[in-house]
Amino acid sequence: MSGATQRPVALVTGGRRGIGRACCVALAERGFDVLAADVEEDGAQETAELVRALGGGFRFHHLDVARVESHRAFLEEAGRVDCLVNNAGVGALKRGDLLEVTPESWDRAFAVNARGSFFLTQAVAKRMLVEPAVSGPRCVIFISSANAALASPDRGEYCASKSAVSMLARLFALRLAEAGIAVHEIRPGVIRTDLTAPVSEAYTRRIADGLSPIRRWGEAGDIGRTVAMLAAGDLPFSTGDALHIDGGLHIGRL
Repeated sequence: MSGATQRPVALVTGGRRGIGRACCVALAERGFDVLAADVEEDGAQETAELVRALGGGFRFHHLDVARVESHRAFLEEAGRVDCLVNNAGVGALKRGDLLEVTPESWDRAFAVNARGSFFLTQAVAKRMLVEPAVSGPRCVIFISSANAALASPDRGEYCASKSAVSMLARLFALRLAEAGIAVHEIRPGVIRTDLTAPVSEAYTRRIADGLSPIRRWGEAGDIGRTVAMLAAGDLPFSTGDALHIDGGLHIGRL
């Protein structure tokens, strides 16, 4: 995909639509070829067209990040990775009373959001450490959530899993810093995606009422541009930090 041009390669999990698609497009704008991985292919062709229109190479692979045993074969087929974007994630099976959370919903959230991301990052990091960089910086980016810090009792399993993702970013940042591999965390706020579509009316009202100081929905492109900035090395003296892309939602107010 990138051998002739030596363009850096970014692997984006959950890359076929939504925030993942926005990441793919923004990375292509910054000179990356893109490998998108997802459990389904619906929407991948449109993402491919957008990336290629910007001059980026694009490949799609089926990957369920929760199936840790499949990571090795996937990465052997994928080839070199200069930037890993851990974007694949799931929410609660059903929003509701914290006292009614099921083991099924809890295990699903952790299997994808935390466990899958941990072991995929582990596998990619091992390869990065033995393969020299081709061009530019290398990094790992975790897409967590404002819920890594802000508690929402109606989706407790999601909050807990994203809090775990936040710790993963700091752990890998410490482990990989000496190798020149930066690790970043992005905490999206209320972003207009399929995940928030079922509660869009409620969030629209809350945003208008001042839920966040910047009174608008976040868009997938807001996250994509941040990912591309980090992947391109625009913050060269930073690792392990959480970037709040949430319109100021995280700011405590009295």
